[in-house]
Amino acid sequence: MKAIVQDRYGSPDVLALREAGRPSPAAGEVLVRVHAAGVDAGVWHLTTGQPYLLRLLGFGLRRPKQPVRGLDFAGTVEEIGDGVTRVRPGDEVFGVCEGAFAEHAIAKQDLVAAKPERVSFEEAAAVLVSGGTALQALRDVGRVRPGHRVLVIGAAGGVGSFAVQLAKAFGADVTGVCSTAKTDLVRGLGAGHVVDYTREDFAARRYDLILDTAGLRSLTDLRRALTPRGTLVIVGGEGGKWLGGIQRVFRAALLNPFVRHRLCGLVARVRAADLETLREMIETGQLTPALDRTYPLADAAAAVGHLRAGRAAGKVVLIP
Repeated sequence: MKAIVQDRYGSPDVLALREAGRPSPAAGEVLVRVHAAGVDAGVWHLTTGQPYLLRLLGFGLRRPKQPVRGLDFAGTVEEIGDGVTRVRPGDEVFGVCEGAFAEHAIAKQDLVAAKPERVSFEEAAAVLVSGGTALQALRDVGRVRPGHRVLVIGAAGGVGSFAVQLAKAFGADVTGVCSTAKTDLVRGLGAGHVVDYTREDFAARRYDLILDTAGLRSLTDLRRALTPRGTLVIVGGEGGKWLGGIQRVFRAALLNPFVRHRLCGLVARVRAADLETLREMIETGQLTPALDRTYPLADAAAAVGHLRAGRAAGKVVLIP
């Protein structure tokens, strides 16, 4: 099979299309013919090996432990391992696995679900990593409630585009922050208010919950836009080769005991229950993955570069 293989850290050019051995499923696993694979911000970080903290956390000090990038996927089950009962060969599925940037991939049966009929393979391949992060940030950490004023910073991005729709589905009054070119997308996702950060100050209003997916603003600026007992949830961060912006989360944790605001960081986890929740919300029309564009598998480096440049409005997907 063909796969995008990375044998060293560096720019996206280290992602190369090569021939690789087709894997076989072990007990509890399924072999999927990948029809589409989602590109997320984590791909960039694992490609470059930055921040260096990732290497220290076990992803490989000098080179990646997992040579094939990609997590989100959608495709067709071709083979199942012993003990697999949730899916059968021929089923159309979506979910997450290691090594999704390939023609075939192995996934654990618990992290695979039936593809929602109302979306394409490309849309289904863009769901769990970003959608699950948005779900955990709003529901579990942010404790969003009907009537809450919610601000989503980076509302046109992968996590942000899901967060706008999820917050609306939870009954919140949603404001999305994005650049001029992306305001129509964010409005179409269901945001009741859209702030163009090149022209407006999002702190003109006060919010019960702020979800910051952009990772560039100071805690002082963010707290200025919260209600007296509002909640800030920081998702990811940018800046610095060693920590990559995680220092904002550390500062928030240190400050949190001394202020009335709740200041929280999120390290999202891939969870089977979230996959099922997102699938149900897609089926009922509450959630639709927003796609920016698709690339052939061979153009994985260009896809990752496009995402990193901040030009994407929604998700970027590879087509093997």
